[in-house]
Amino acid sequence: MSDFSENNHLSQEEKLARFRLIRTENVGPVTFRHLISRYNNAVTALEALPDLARRGGRKKPLIAAKKSAIMKEIDDLDNIGGSLVVFGDHIYPEALMATEDAPPVLMALGHTHLLDRKNFAIVGARNCSAVGTRLATNFAQEIGQAGYVISSGLARGVDTAVHHGALQTGTIAVVAGGVDVIYPRENSALYDSIVSSGLVLSEMPLGTQPQARHFPRRNRIISGLACGLLVIEATFKSGSLITARLALEQGREVFAIPGSPLDPRAKGPNNLIRQGAVLTETTEDILTVLGMMDNRLISEPQYDLFAQHSPQNTHISEQDLEKAREDIRQKLSHTAIPIDDLIRITELSPAEVQSVLLELELAGEISRHPGNRVAFC
Repeated sequence: MSDFSENNHLSQEEKLARFRLIRTENVGPVTFRHLISRYNNAVTALEALPDLARRGGRKKPLIAAKKSAIMKEIDDLDNIGGSLVVFGDHIYPEALMATEDAPPVLMALGHTHLLDRKNFAIVGARNCSAVGTRLATNFAQEIGQAGYVISSGLARGVDTAVHHGALQTGTIAVVAGGVDVIYPRENSALYDSIVSSGLVLSEMPLGTQPQARHFPRRNRIISGLACGLLVIEATFKSGSLITARLALEQGREVFAIPGSPLDPRAKGPNNLIRQGAVLTETTEDILTVLGMMDNRLISEPQYDLFAQHSPQNTHISEQDLEKAREDIRQKLSHTAIPIDDLIRITELSPAEVQSVLLELELAGEISRHPGNRVAFC
């Protein structure tokens, strides 16, 4: 069984197989994790894909991503001096690996040793005030000097100030496009500085131009890398609040700097504080809480969903699985339902439900939604 509790040295064959697996049609981060948990490695999982998809009702054979295409991606990354960070490998950050939908493959440009260090995230408004800019720079500097690598999203405003403040102590820019795509262009010099002394990180293929739908995915990496997250200025519609919500779902501590009720950019942080975020006025407010968290596990994800309940271990018959497929299809609709509710309603075992959902997803019949929910496509 693959041990996800601590990072291992993966073989080149396994790294390549994991890359092929996540680039395969209908395989997302959650499905990837289920497949690795069930089959112990990506090499075996790749072999199982066609049969699983067929059982889920797929008529056309499911073909894994071509090895040649993956090798080209790796070569292109190598040509720009980048590194591949693969889920389960020794350089993959443990905090991020503990999240439900951890990216199976990350592309990195810069110094990957920063992934080994304690991480803290700071995000905020793109159209921040002069005070917000100063606060972002100062907090990044001071928390960085306390031994934390500072992560943000390389956006205009607060993110830009954060990276500038943390350049000397270590900063990670998580971007929504490829690691070779500079966005916004005005941050070209900052991008070069981060590549030189920090790290640029993305799960997107090289050359990918950032689009609106990419940013929430990027945000869950920013929060997932960190033990805590500070929000500095954010309107109610700000992407920073999405990052804060993701951080809470991932079991991270959220901090927020209060502001004037007359400033729309203060509404986000003020509301977070109202909901329980740590009211933050000084760096010490953050470091005190982080100090109390040092020995606390960030989260305890259920990676080995099939380890104790797999069809192989519990001898689930094909007849039982066929009945489970029927029951689950009847209960599913185009409205997303929590998987726990599906287990309760069908009175099936978690292993039976997870097995059938895996087949249906690979067949392209269902899609996964935030909050561990599923629905017909």
